[in-house]
Amino acid sequence: MAETAAVAPPPPRGRPPAPPGRRGPTAPRRLPYLLLAPAALLMLGFIAYPVLSVLSTSLRNDNPTKPWRNGFAGLDNFVTAFTDDPDFWPSVGFTFQWVGVQIALQLLLGLGLALIVNQTFAGRALARALVFSPWAVSGVLTSTIWLLLYNSQTGVTRYLADLGAGSYGTSWLSDTGTVFPAVVVAELWRGVPFFAILLLADLQSVPKDLYEAAQMDGAGRARQFLHITLPHLKHAIVLSTLLRGVWEFNNVDLLYTLTGGGPAGETTTLPLRIASIAVDSHDFGYASALTTVAFVVLLFCSLLYLRLSKFGGDRP
Repeated sequence: MAETAAVAPPPPRGRPPAPPGRRGPTAPRRLPYLLLAPAALLMLGFIAYPVLSVLSTSLRNDNPTKPWRNGFAGLDNFVTAFTDDPDFWPSVGFTFQWVGVQIALQLLLGLGLALIVNQTFAGRALARALVFSPWAVSGVLTSTIWLLLYNSQTGVTRYLADLGAGSYGTSWLSDTGTVFPAVVVAELWRGVPFFAILLLADLQSVPKDLYEAAQMDGAGRARQFLHITLPHLKHAIVLSTLLRGVWEFNNVDLLYTLTGGGPAGETTTLPLRIASIAVDSHDFGYASALTTVAFVVLLFCSLLYLRLSKFGGDRP
Protein backbone atom coordinates (compact mmCIF):
# COMPACT_ATOMS: atom_id res chain seq x y z
CA MET A 1 0.00 0.00 0.00
CA ALA A 2 1.50 3.26 -1.12
CA GLU A 3 2.23 5.85 1.50
CA THR A 4 0.31 9.06 1.09
CA ALA A 5 2.39 12.25 1.15
CA ALA A 6 1.65 14.54 4.04
CA VAL A 7 0.26 17.87 2.87
CA ALA A 8 1.23 20.89 4.95
CA PRO A 9 -1.68 23.04 6.02
CA PRO A 10 -1.92 26.43 4.29
CA PRO A 11 -0.45 29.38 6.23
CA PRO A 12 -2.96 31.49 8.11
CA ARG A 13 -4.22 34.57 6.38
CA GLY A 14 -3.03 37.94 7.57
CA ARG A 15 0.32 39.72 7.85
CA PRO A 16 3.21 37.63 6.43
CA PRO A 17 5.88 36.59 8.90
CA ALA A 18 8.71 39.05 9.35
CA PRO A 19 11.90 38.04 7.55
CA PRO A 20 14.93 37.21 9.67
CA GLY A 21 16.85 40.22 10.95
CA ARG A 22 13.86 42.56 10.89
CA ARG A 23 11.67 43.73 13.69
CA GLY A 24 8.31 42.10 13.98
CA PRO A 25 4.96 43.87 13.97
CA THR A 26 5.06 44.10 17.73
CA ALA A 27 8.15 46.33 17.77
CA PRO A 28 7.44 49.72 19.36
CA ARG A 29 6.63 52.23 16.65
CA ARG A 30 7.03 55.10 19.04
CA LEU A 31 10.72 54.40 19.64
CA PRO A 32 12.02 57.09 17.21
CA TYR A 33 9.80 59.70 18.84
CA LEU A 34 10.95 58.66 22.30
CA LEU A 35 14.57 59.01 21.23
CA LEU A 36 13.92 62.48 19.80
CA ALA A 37 11.85 63.64 22.78
CA PRO A 38 14.76 64.79 25.03
CA ALA A 39 16.25 67.00 22.31
CA ALA A 40 12.80 68.32 21.34
CA LEU A 41 11.95 69.18 24.94
CA LEU A 42 15.31 70.88 25.40
CA MET A 43 14.81 73.01 22.29
CA LEU A 44 11.27 73.81 23.35
CA GLY A 45 12.55 74.95 26.72
CA PHE A 46 15.15 77.22 25.16
CA ILE A 47 12.48 78.79 22.94
CA ALA A 48 9.42 78.80 25.17
CA TYR A 49 11.01 80.05 28.40
CA PRO A 50 12.47 83.31 26.98
CA VAL A 51 9.26 84.07 25.09
CA LEU A 52 7.05 83.50 28.13
CA SER A 53 9.48 85.39 30.36
CA VAL A 54 9.47 88.45 28.10
CA LEU A 55 5.68 88.29 27.79
CA SER A 56 5.34 88.15 31.58
CA THR A 57 7.72 91.09 32.07
CA SER A 58 5.84 93.14 29.46
CA LEU A 59 2.75 93.07 31.70
CA ARG A 60 4.61 94.61 34.64
CA ASN A 61 6.44 97.78 35.55
CA ASP A 62 9.99 96.54 36.05
CA ASN A 63 12.61 99.24 36.61
CA PRO A 64 15.28 98.66 39.30
CA THR A 65 16.02 102.39 39.42
CA LYS A 66 12.37 103.10 40.37
CA PRO A 67 11.34 100.19 42.58
CA TRP A 68 8.36 102.06 44.05
CA ARG A 69 6.64 101.90 40.64
CA ASN A 70 7.20 98.19 40.07
CA GLY A 71 4.19 95.90 39.91
CA PHE A 72 1.52 94.59 37.63
CA ALA A 73 0.71 97.04 34.82
CA GLY A 74 -1.54 95.01 32.53
CA LEU A 75 -1.55 96.43 29.02
CA ASP A 76 -0.31 99.89 30.04
CA ASN A 77 3.10 99.36 28.44
CA PHE A 78 1.49 98.45 25.12
CA VAL A 79 -0.86 101.43 25.29
CA THR A 80 2.11 103.69 25.95
CA ALA A 81 3.96 102.29 22.94
CA PHE A 82 1.11 102.81 20.50
CA THR A 83 -0.23 106.13 21.79
CA ASP A 84 2.23 108.02 24.00
CA ASP A 85 5.72 107.15 22.69
CA PRO A 86 6.73 109.69 20.00
CA ASP A 87 9.70 107.55 18.92
CA PHE A 88 7.88 104.23 18.51
CA TRP A 89 6.32 104.68 15.07
CA PRO A 90 9.38 106.40 13.51
CA SER A 91 11.55 103.49 14.69
CA VAL A 92 9.08 100.97 13.22
CA GLY A 93 8.99 102.85 9.93
CA PHE A 94 12.78 103.02 9.69
CA THR A 95 13.02 99.32 10.55
CA PHE A 96 10.90 98.34 7.54
CA GLN A 97 12.77 100.81 5.35
CA TRP A 98 16.09 99.35 6.49
CA VAL A 99 15.00 95.74 5.94
CA GLY A 100 13.44 96.44 2.53
CA VAL A 101 16.44 98.31 1.12
CA GLN A 102 18.96 95.85 2.51
CA ILE A 103 17.19 92.70 1.32
CA ALA A 104 16.56 94.08 -2.18
CA LEU A 105 20.14 95.27 -2.71
CA GLN A 106 21.78 92.27 -1.07
CA LEU A 107 19.71 89.87 -3.16
CA LEU A 108 20.47 91.61 -6.46
CA LEU A 109 24.18 92.02 -5.77
CA GLY A 110 24.50 88.52 -4.29
CA LEU A 111 22.75 86.98 -7.29
CA GLY A 112 25.02 88.88 -9.67
CA LEU A 113 28.15 87.73 -7.85
CA ALA A 114 26.89 84.15 -7.72
CA LEU A 115 26.30 84.14 -11.48
CA ILE A 116 29.78 85.56 -12.09
CA VAL A 117 31.75 83.16 -9.89
CA ASN A 118 29.71 80.25 -11.21
CA GLN A 119 31.38 80.70 -14.59
CA THR A 120 34.64 79.02 -15.53
CA PHE A 121 37.59 81.42 -15.74
CA ALA A 122 41.18 81.68 -14.56
CA GLY A 123 41.46 82.54 -10.87
CA ARG A 124 37.89 81.51 -10.06
CA ALA A 125 38.91 79.98 -6.72
CA LEU A 126 40.57 83.22 -5.64
CA ALA A 127 37.57 85.24 -6.79
CA ARG A 128 35.23 83.05 -4.76
CA ALA A 129 37.42 83.43 -1.68
CA LEU A 130 37.41 87.22 -2.04
CA VAL A 131 33.64 87.32 -2.53
CA PHE A 132 32.95 85.15 0.53
CA SER A 133 35.60 86.65 2.85
CA PRO A 134 33.45 89.50 4.31
CA TRP A 135 30.97 86.93 5.62
CA ALA A 136 33.74 85.41 7.76
CA VAL A 137 34.38 88.73 9.54
CA SER A 138 32.62 89.24 12.87
CA GLY A 139 30.03 91.95 13.30
CA VAL A 140 32.12 93.92 15.78
CA LEU A 141 35.15 93.88 13.48
CA THR A 142 33.00 94.88 10.51
CA SER A 143 31.64 97.84 12.45
CA THR A 144 35.15 98.88 13.46
CA ILE A 145 36.43 98.68 9.88
CA TRP A 146 33.69 100.92 8.55
CA LEU A 147 33.96 103.27 11.51
CA LEU A 148 37.59 103.84 10.54
CA LEU A 149 36.69 104.20 6.86
CA TYR A 150 34.11 106.87 7.68
CA ASN A 151 36.38 108.73 10.09
CA SER A 152 36.45 112.41 9.14
CA GLN A 153 40.18 112.77 9.86
CA THR A 154 41.69 109.57 8.46
CA GLY A 155 38.94 107.95 6.41
CA VAL A 156 37.53 108.15 2.92
CA THR A 157 36.32 111.74 3.21
CA ARG A 158 39.87 112.88 3.98
CA TYR A 159 41.21 111.36 0.74
CA LEU A 160 38.28 112.72 -1.24
CA ALA A 161 39.02 116.17 0.16
CA ASP A 162 42.65 115.79 -0.94
CA LEU A 163 41.36 115.12 -4.47
CA GLY A 164 39.10 118.18 -4.33
CA ALA A 165 35.89 116.12 -4.18
CA GLY A 166 34.79 117.37 -0.76
CA SER A 167 35.71 119.43 2.26
CA TYR A 168 37.88 118.46 5.19
CA GLY A 169 36.22 117.40 8.42
CA THR A 170 33.11 116.04 6.67
CA SER A 171 31.46 113.12 8.48
CA TRP A 172 28.95 111.09 6.52
CA LEU A 173 27.70 109.50 9.74
CA SER A 174 26.83 112.87 11.28
CA ASP A 175 24.89 114.27 8.35
CA THR A 176 21.21 113.35 8.08
CA GLY A 177 21.47 113.46 4.29
CA THR A 178 24.31 110.93 4.01
CA VAL A 179 24.01 108.73 7.08
CA PHE A 180 21.50 106.31 5.58
CA PRO A 181 23.48 105.56 2.38
CA ALA A 182 26.63 105.24 4.49
CA VAL A 183 25.25 102.59 6.83
CA VAL A 184 23.54 100.81 3.91
CA VAL A 185 26.87 100.41 2.11
CA ALA A 186 28.55 99.11 5.28
CA GLU A 187 25.86 96.48 5.80
CA LEU A 188 25.91 95.50 2.12
CA TRP A 189 29.58 94.64 2.42
CA ARG A 190 28.70 92.14 5.13
CA GLY A 191 25.39 90.82 3.80
CA VAL A 192 25.97 90.34 0.07
CA PRO A 193 28.30 87.30 0.53
CA PHE A 194 25.52 85.47 2.39
CA PHE A 195 23.29 85.55 -0.68
CA ALA A 196 26.21 84.77 -2.98
CA ILE A 197 27.10 81.64 -1.00
CA LEU A 198 23.58 80.21 -0.89
CA LEU A 199 22.69 81.05 -4.47
CA LEU A 200 25.99 79.72 -5.83
CA ALA A 201 25.44 76.43 -4.04
CA ASP A 202 22.03 76.12 -5.68
CA LEU A 203 23.30 77.22 -9.09
CA GLN A 204 25.77 74.35 -9.14
CA SER A 205 22.90 71.87 -8.88
CA VAL A 206 21.12 73.07 -12.02
CA PRO A 207 21.28 70.28 -14.65
CA LYS A 208 23.53 71.28 -17.55
CA ASP A 209 21.38 69.46 -20.09
CA LEU A 210 18.61 72.01 -19.52
CA TYR A 211 20.85 74.79 -20.81
CA GLU A 212 22.02 72.63 -23.72
CA ALA A 213 18.44 71.88 -24.71
CA ALA A 214 17.55 75.57 -24.44
CA GLN A 215 20.49 76.53 -26.66
CA MET A 216 19.42 73.99 -29.26
CA ASP A 217 15.95 75.57 -29.23
CA GLY A 218 17.49 78.99 -29.84
CA ALA A 219 16.99 80.46 -26.35
CA GLY A 220 19.42 83.23 -25.45
CA ARG A 221 21.02 83.93 -22.10
CA ALA A 222 18.15 86.13 -20.95
CA ARG A 223 15.51 83.50 -21.66
CA GLN A 224 17.66 80.79 -20.08
CA PHE A 225 17.96 82.91 -16.94
CA LEU A 226 14.23 83.66 -16.76
CA HIS A 227 12.94 80.17 -17.55
CA ILE A 228 15.65 77.88 -16.12
CA THR A 229 17.93 79.62 -13.61
CA LEU A 230 15.42 81.81 -11.80
CA PRO A 231 12.74 79.12 -11.29
CA HIS A 232 15.39 76.72 -10.02
CA LEU A 233 16.61 79.35 -7.53
CA LYS A 234 13.12 80.13 -6.20
CA HIS A 235 13.39 78.12 -2.99
CA ALA A 236 16.91 79.33 -2.26
CA ILE A 237 15.84 82.94 -2.81
CA VAL A 238 12.82 82.60 -0.55
CA LEU A 239 14.83 80.96 2.23
CA SER A 240 17.77 83.36 2.02
CA THR A 241 15.60 86.48 1.95
CA LEU A 242 13.55 85.23 4.89
CA LEU A 243 16.61 84.45 7.01
CA ARG A 244 18.38 87.65 6.09
CA GLY A 245 15.22 89.67 6.65
CA VAL A 246 14.95 88.35 10.20
CA TRP A 247 18.61 89.15 10.84
CA GLU A 248 18.35 92.66 9.39
CA PHE A 249 15.20 93.31 11.40
CA ASN A 250 17.14 92.47 14.56
CA ASN A 251 20.30 94.30 13.49
CA VAL A 252 21.81 96.18 16.41
CA ASP A 253 25.60 95.88 16.40
CA LEU A 254 26.48 97.77 13.20
CA LEU A 255 23.99 100.62 13.64
CA TYR A 256 24.82 100.97 17.33
CA THR A 257 28.57 101.14 16.64
CA LEU A 258 28.42 103.46 13.63
CA THR A 259 25.66 105.88 14.60
CA GLY A 260 24.12 104.88 17.93
CA GLY A 261 20.75 105.50 16.27
CA GLY A 262 21.63 109.06 15.31
CA PRO A 263 21.89 111.66 14.10
CA ALA A 264 18.60 112.91 15.51
CA GLY A 265 17.23 109.36 15.61
CA GLU A 266 17.52 108.95 11.82
CA THR A 267 18.92 105.41 12.07
CA THR A 268 17.06 104.07 15.10
CA THR A 269 15.45 100.72 14.43
CA LEU A 270 12.94 99.13 16.79
CA PRO A 271 15.47 96.59 18.20
CA LEU A 272 17.99 99.40 18.69
CA ARG A 273 15.40 101.43 20.59
CA ILE A 274 14.58 98.37 22.71
CA ALA A 275 18.25 97.95 23.58
CA SER A 276 18.53 101.63 24.46
CA ILE A 277 15.48 101.51 26.77
CA ALA A 278 16.65 98.34 28.50
CA VAL A 279 20.34 99.24 28.88
CA ASP A 280 20.25 103.01 29.31
CA SER A 281 16.91 103.57 31.02
CA HIS A 282 16.67 100.16 32.79
CA ASP A 283 12.96 100.07 31.94
CA PHE A 284 12.71 96.33 31.42
CA GLY A 285 8.92 96.26 31.47
CA TYR A 286 8.50 98.71 28.61
CA ALA A 287 11.42 97.17 26.70
CA SER A 288 9.76 93.75 27.02
CA ALA A 289 6.52 95.17 25.68
CA LEU A 290 8.33 96.53 22.62
CA THR A 291 10.10 93.19 22.23
CA THR A 292 6.74 91.41 22.25
CA VAL A 293 5.44 93.77 19.58
CA ALA A 294 8.54 93.17 17.47
CA PHE A 295 8.18 89.40 17.90
CA VAL A 296 4.53 89.43 16.78
CA VAL A 297 5.27 91.68 13.79
CA LEU A 298 8.21 89.54 12.70
CA LEU A 299 6.26 86.30 13.13
CA PHE A 300 3.29 87.63 11.15
CA CYS A 301 5.47 88.95 8.31
CA SER A 302 7.44 85.68 8.13
CA LEU A 303 4.31 83.52 7.95
CA LEU A 304 2.73 85.84 5.38
CA TYR A 305 5.87 85.77 3.26
CA LEU A 306 6.05 81.97 3.34
CA ARG A 307 2.36 81.79 2.48
CA LEU A 308 2.60 84.16 -0.49
CA SER A 309 5.81 82.57 -1.81
CA LYS A 310 4.38 79.03 -1.46
CA PHE A 311 7.66 77.91 0.06
CA GLY A 312 7.96 74.14 0.52
CA GLY A 313 6.04 73.20 -2.62
CA ASP A 314 7.34 70.96 -5.38
CA ARG A 315 10.45 72.20 -7.08
CA PRO A 316 9.90 73.30 -10.67
